[in-house]
Amino acid sequence: MSIKPRNVLFVCSQNKLRSPTAEQVFSTREDIEVSSAGTNNDACNPLDAEQVEWADIIFVMEKAHRSKLTRKFRRSLNGKRIVCLDIPDDYQFMDPMLVSLLESKVPRYL
Repeated sequence: MSIKPRNVLFVCSQNKLRSPTAEQVFSTREDIEVSSAGTNNDACNPLDAEQVEWADIIFVMEKAHRSKLTRKFRRSLNGKRIVCLDIPDDYQFMDPMLVSLLESKVPRYL
C-alpha cells in the first residue's frame, strides 16, 4: 500500500517567479504533490479557496502573503500548516540563488 503524497502549495504575489520556481524544484519528489499560486488578483494563477483546501502545507514567500492568505481564506485554513520562507522578490524564474534558498529552507518542513 502506498502512502498518499502530501499536497504542498507555494504562494507568492504574481505566481511568475518565486512560487513557480519552488513548484518546479520540488515537482520531482515522489512524497509530495506540488502546486503554486499568487495572492494578487492579476496573478498568473490566482490563489483560490479550492487550492487552499487542497493543500496540507502552504509555503508563503513573505509575511505579507501570509496576511493576505489568512485574511481571504480564514475558513479554509483550519489545521493547515503555513510556513513563511522570508524570500524577497529579488529573483528571476529558476534563478540559481533562488533554487539554492528554496532547497535549503523547504525540505525541513516536508
